Amino acid sequence: MKILDSHTHREPSRMWGAVIVLALLELTSGGDALCLIHLPATSNVAENSPPATSVHAFSVNLSVSLSPLMPGFPLVVNPTPFTEAFRVNRLSGTDFEVVTTGKEQLDFETGPKIFDLQIYVKDDAHVTDLQVLTVQVTDVNEPPQFQGNLAQGLNLYVVERTNPGFIYQVEAFDPEDTSQNIPLSYFLTSPSRNFRMSANGTLFSTTELDFEAGHKSFYLLVGVRDSRNLEASTVLQVTIVNINDEIPHFTSPRREYSIPEEVRPGTIVANITAEDPDDEGLPGHLLYSIPATSSYFVIDQLTGTIQVAHRLDRDTGELRQNPIISLEVLVRDRPSGGQENRIQITITVEDINDNPATCRKLTFSIMLAERAANGTLLLDLNKFCFDDDSEAPNNKFNFTTPSGVGSSSRFSQHPPGSGRIVLIGDLNYENPSNLAAGNKYSVIIQVQDAAPPHYKKIIYICILTSPENEFPLIFDRPSYKFDVSETRPAGTRVGWVRAMDRDLPQRTVVYSIASGGASHWYPNIFWINPKTGELRLVTKVDHETTAIYVLTVEATNGEDTGSVTVTVNIIGENDEKPVCTPHFYFMAIPVDLRVGTNIQNFKLTCTDLDSSPRSLRYSIGSGNINSHFTFSPNAGSNVTRLLLASRFDYAGGLDKVWDYKLLVYITDDNLLSGRTKAEALVETGTVTLSVKVTPHPTSAITTAPRVHSMDADAHRGQKRALGLWNWTHRWS
Repeated sequence: MKILDSHTHREPSRMWGAVIVLALLELTSGGDALCLIHLPATSNVAENSPPATSVHAFSVNLSVSLSPLMPGFPLVVNPTPFTEAFRVNRLSGTDFEVVTTGKEQLDFETGPKIFDLQIYVKDDAHVTDLQVLTVQVTDVNEPPQFQGNLAQGLNLYVVERTNPGFIYQVEAFDPEDTSQNIPLSYFLTSPSRNFRMSANGTLFSTTELDFEAGHKSFYLLVGVRDSRNLEASTVLQVTIVNINDEIPHFTSPRREYSIPEEVRPGTIVANITAEDPDDEGLPGHLLYSIPATSSYFVIDQLTGTIQVAHRLDRDTGELRQNPIISLEVLVRDRPSGGQENRIQITITVEDINDNPATCRKLTFSIMLAERAANGTLLLDLNKFCFDDDSEAPNNKFNFTTPSGVGSSSRFSQHPPGSGRIVLIGDLNYENPSNLAAGNKYSVIIQVQDAAPPHYKKIIYICILTSPENEFPLIFDRPSYKFDVSETRPAGTRVGWVRAMDRDLPQRTVVYSIASGGASHWYPNIFWINPKTGELRLVTKVDHETTAIYVLTVEATNGEDTGSVTVTVNIIGENDEKPVCTPHFYFMAIPVDLRVGTNIQNFKLTCTDLDSSPRSLRYSIGSGNINSHFTFSPNAGSNVTRLLLASRFDYAGGLDKVWDYKLLVYITDDNLLSGRTKAEALVETGTVTLSVKVTPHPTSAITTAPRVHSMDADAHRGQKRALGLWNWTHRWS
């Protein structure tokens, strides 16, 4: 058996494993002389070697039987540490070499530096041999590398007008220098007057970059060099980001414009144009406006077109005094809040002959009292009408005869042809003929130029008759009386009141409660609808507290006020429950208490606010098991006593309950036995009584010869109850 020399292994554990494998192989080989030549050995391979790089050559000495090697042998087995980076390659019949596979990259800086490869060979006679090849990975100087996106080049963006200074920090990695903290050297491959780079990789701008005046972007080739002068490079594209820093300037040459008056709105007056260097001649990026609001013109904010917005009348208002309009036009580049510029333009409004006789008002509304006297002057139109034309006869005008349905007999001109309108008829508001006209009259009159082309305008005069307060506001009854049950809920209608005024037109009447209707708890028991006079309950009323309410209700129509007395009778109903004392009581009685005994002299005293003491009736609801308890009397009195009605029988098994909880009902229907429930209300009160039956000290309550643990607990509970009974009787 072949034993590897100790110098071929660096760890005892590896040596021991190889010895074991060789021992196993020796047992299977039978001792024949198959062996590996030039092994064991130590070889070197450079890091990052490509696939099929030769690592170590060796030969195989066949055994004496010259048995050929089995296919696939020799091969690498059990590499330490495990790797697939090596394989055996055949050179000739018995010559072989270990080469790299390329499946794993050999990296001196990050990976294992030494591999122990066991080379295993086997022939057809099953003779084997195993030797160890130690492969050492040697260091190779590698060029620096730019990491991440920087390796493929990087786009940088710099805002124009930015002060010269820092732009970006370039970083690269070198397997040798970086691990030894040796700095790399950075540089720009092509010099630039706009940029420089420090040796540590900091990129600086050396000038202020102007998007409009210079290049829009720069391509910089950045290099990095390690301590052994190996280099790498990458590209930085520096893009200048345009900002809004240029002021727009106007390109339209004209500043003065003219337009005749009365042109149609929308007519184009001027076309203002401007350019913005920031937008490279794209006018769509400019916004036009007129900062001071103009009554006559608007500007299209996208095109700069100025148009007529409203009627231009040279003969009225400010244009009569000054027909020249001065506008300031503002142009601002986008976005809002950027650069802007302003110019002043003037627009002259030219006069034309277009003015008919006109009036400051063409519609008039006149209110006239219904008892106004004939001859009363309603309106003098001469005070309102004029003609803006500056010369006669264009500024002369007259009025036509008034017309209008129903107005000719009531209104006229005085003198004829003038603008003075006077009353000549009756306007009594309650007159049926006037009422048919609605006490409203329309008068139409025309004002026209005296000279051709006789422009005309129609004047509308609406004359309303003002009613006068001739009749008082009175209720339809001298007083009101209503009844309401005390059981009715809040919101129940009590009744209506109504007030009227014979004056026309009818005014809206508003109702209110002036006084009355209060209680100790509520300031207002009643509510009246201010529009309809409907009286309703705000809350439930109580006959026993107040049986009659007297209210003073007021009505007003804005001119007159009237008042009336409203009496509300509260109809008593049986709506109160009996109330008894005590409401809850505990009693303890002995098991052998005599039938008919008043239990602990207990007495129940009850009251009912709306029922007679004789109307009370007593009954026991739940809890009266086997009917041991009763009340005497059970009806006809407001005082009753609790009696034992039948004896207890625990020994015979009839009774099993020792604690009774009696729910007592007190009903106020004793006097209604001959009436149906629909004819009267019934109320019921409740009282809870607890009665504990205590066994006699000598009595046994168990039913089995043996006392179960639970029965023993019950027996102890009964003894405690007996003690409680003795205590209560001692102090009663």
